[in-house]
Amino acid sequence: MKGLAPAATSKWKTSARHPELTRERILAAALKEFSAKGFAGARVNVITRRARVNKRMLYHYFGSKAGLFREVLRKKMAQRAAWAASSPDDPAESLPYWFERALQDMDWIRLQQWEALQAGNGKVMDEEARRKAAAAGVENVRGRQKRGYIAAELDPRHVLLAMVSLTTYALAFPQVVRLITGLAPDDPRFRIERSRFLRWIGSAFRPGNSSKDARRNCVMPANQKANE
Repeated sequence: MKGLAPAATSKWKTSARHPELTRERILAAALKEFSAKGFAGARVNVITRRARVNKRMLYHYFGSKAGLFREVLRKKMAQRAAWAASSPDDPAESLPYWFERALQDMDWIRLQQWEALQAGNGKVMDEEARRKAAAAGVENVRGRQKRGYIAAELDPRHVLLAMVSLTTYALAFPQVVRLITGLAPDDPRFRIERSRFLRWIGSAFRPGNSSKDARRNCVMPANQKANE
């Protein structure tokens, strides 16, 4: 490797022997950096240091900072598609399910916050692929409507948007949660309360739901709330 120091050459050879592990390390480091600073603020040298590779190795695998960002997005979309495949059909169960997944995926939420600040209403990176992923989510809702889990008269686009909002807003804006509830989003008490509420609100998406069904769906009794 002409132009590289012996240590850098050794690192390159070691990484070249395990390309998939190296790629995964770079992607994990990149997700942390992009979620902390956004695309514009992220620094390649920070990513390479965290991934224990040199810049040449990073560019070898991903071509550019933008290429790396696209791969981070695609990896996250694939992961979320796998989660969707395991999601319950009943919205009273799927909303708590996605809330718990969101708690495990704070880097993704922060990355989207940065993207909203930096891109506004403009096009986002890898927009076509992400539109396809969003369309698949809408089709998932439409399929659940056909199977009788979600009321057919509801617009599946707005059902999906409502579900995303219900399960991620509190985590994206923890200060709002604290001001309203006095709890942090990762506080176990808030997680219990939120999951219980999501089960209740999820029942409203069902066909022919009734207030009796909703009340039965895990609303916390007033006396229990006072005692906690």
